[in-house]
Amino acid sequence: MNGDELIAQFEHGATPPESFHHADHVRLAFEYLSRYSVLEALERFSEALKRFAAAQGKAQLYHETITWTYMFLIRERIARFGRLQTWNEFAERNPDLLVWKGGVLSALYRQETLDSDVARHTFVLPDRGM
Repeated sequence: MNGDELIAQFEHGATPPESFHHADHVRLAFEYLSRYSVLEALERFSEALKRFAAAQGKAQLYHETITWTYMFLIRERIARFGRLQTWNEFAERNPDLLVWKGGVLSALYRQETLDSDVARHTFVLPDRGM
C-alpha cells in the first residue's frame, strides 16, 4: 500500500487495530511528514490517532508527548537526509526509531515523565540528555 492509501485508510478509520504496531505508527508519521508541512502533519496525524484510539475504546492510550516527539524526530531525520526518500530508505537509515521498548524515548525522557498525566495530555520537552 502506498503512503496516500495508508493515510486515507487511517483517516477513514479502516486501519485494522490488530495490525497497527509501533513501526506502523512511525511509517504513517513518515508519510504525513512527506506530504504536509510539519504543523499540518502534526495536527492531522494527532487528530487521526486520537480518533483511532477512541474507536477502539482506548482513548486514554493517546499520548501527546510520545506522538509529538516521534513526529519531530522523524521530521529532523527526513531533513538531515537532504532529499525525498522512500519509506524503505528511511527505515533502513533510522532503525532506532522503529524500536519501541528501550528505544529512543528512553534516551530522551525519564520514565516517570512519560508516565505522567501532564506528558500524556501536553507535549513535554525531553528531560534527559542524549
